[in-house]
Amino acid sequence: MARREAGIGYALLAPSLFGIAAFLLFPILVVIWLSMQHWDLLSPASFVGGQNFIDVFGDPGFGRSLLVTGLFVLLVIPLQTALGLFAATLLSRGLPGSGFFRVIYVIPWICAPLALGVVWNWIFAPTGGALNALLGRNVPWLSDPVLALPSVAAVSIWSQVGYVTLFFMAGLAAVPQETLDAARVDGANAVQTFWRIKLPLLRPTMFFVLVTGVISSFQAFDSIYALTPNGGPQGSTDVIATRIYAKAFKDFDVGHASVMALVLFVILIVVTVLQQLYFRRRITYDLA
Repeated sequence: MARREAGIGYALLAPSLFGIAAFLLFPILVVIWLSMQHWDLLSPASFVGGQNFIDVFGDPGFGRSLLVTGLFVLLVIPLQTALGLFAATLLSRGLPGSGFFRVIYVIPWICAPLALGVVWNWIFAPTGGALNALLGRNVPWLSDPVLALPSVAAVSIWSQVGYVTLFFMAGLAAVPQETLDAARVDGANAVQTFWRIKLPLLRPTMFFVLVTGVISSFQAFDSIYALTPNGGPQGSTDVIATRIYAKAFKDFDVGHASVMALVLFVILIVVTVLQQLYFRRRITYDLA
């Protein structure tokens, strides 16, 4: 009987297990194999062992891309999270027009990033651009090495803040009303209720938002490529995803691109584990 139940369970899990194996494990194994090959997408692949790793780790451009990616993440995640939490707090109050603004906030997130990049390219245009016309100045937003990375980070924040807002709204809706009423009876004002009641109970949502946000920011490609297709001025927006793309499909060096992809994969695992360790003892899932 136990074997039969186990067999039924595995049979029900089979479609999901197949999906994980086909679309997660197998691609990782392929990338690992490609990282030890020299392949230009045309001629047959040849085994080079660890030479690709030596070349990539000795490339100063790759180190610069990692630094640019780290700066991009540091620009995006704090502002994106703070703005999403602020917007969710306002929208959760049920003020007039909240439904309309919920739709408005989500629209950028569901739009194609490349299409948004084209629109923002026009907005940032130094001559005839909407932003410079509004400011009355010709600011080189995307051609200045100092301004290029903050500009593309602002576009990323603008497009993702609706996603963050939705999850924080769901988290705020799950906070027990009895707990909030008890805090008010004890004399807590709105600020104290938020910092001492709502925010601690939002830690599961905060953990999810930060993990998915960090992963998304490390993998950012579409909007950055649309705004600054060649790595930006002086490589100021040459994030790791655009470098992997350029290495594989412009330089036709799949081996080096695969090594960079593996490095990015390891970085994301380490960052996610560190976040898990930080939040593990700070999360309360029982809101009853």
